[in-house]
Amino acid sequence: MTIYPASSADAALVERVRANLEAVRDRIAAAGGDVARIRVVGVTKSLGADAVLAAAGAGLMSVGENYLRELEVKRAAVGAIGVRWHFLGALQSNKIRRAAQAADVLCGVSRLKELTSIAGAAKGASVYVEVETTGSPTRNGAPAAQVADLVDAGRALGLDVRGLMTVAPPDMDGARRAFALTKELADHLDLAECSMGMSDDLELACQYGTTELRLGRALFGPRPALR
Repeated sequence: MTIYPASSADAALVERVRANLEAVRDRIAAAGGDVARIRVVGVTKSLGADAVLAAAGAGLMSVGENYLRELEVKRAAVGAIGVRWHFLGALQSNKIRRAAQAADVLCGVSRLKELTSIAGAAKGASVYVEVETTGSPTRNGAPAAQVADLVDAGRALGLDVRGLMTVAPPDMDGARRAFALTKELADHLDLAECSMGMSDDLELACQYGTTELRLGRALFGPRPALR
């Protein structure tokens, strides 16, 4: 496996990501969001380690991965460059220990047994509970009615339950309901983070009080572009 020093980031790619990040910040501000308080997580799914290095070179120090193996490979490849790694995917029971060791934040927690396994693998680990707001049986996440119990359970297990995460439905009305519900739950449960919004709906997420945007295409362009 090739280990890349932080200084090896491609200069042109860094500038592309930096320009895109500035454009994202302009979108946040135009939507009424607080640029200084809304964290941007660069989602490098299917991209190489060069995308992570470019993100760090552009000053973006939070990176998200949907697949555990990609996270493990990229984290090992880039080394200690100060990036905070978010695991965004669903947690598989037989891989929770690996995920807890590889990620700084586990964002897709949706079941009590996942919380129990995480607590056993990494005491005090940082987690988000994912709220299922699409109504699709194939989507990861806990129903809204179960969220409070999961948050309480995570706290009782000694985990750092940082906040809630959701992936909104693609239609505007559905996204509004999803973001409003998730923010209401986060506030009611006194949680610091509310991770809502991606490249296509970030403005709406800002209007509903997101603290964290998970962005891929808006920062890195179409996936094949960096291959």
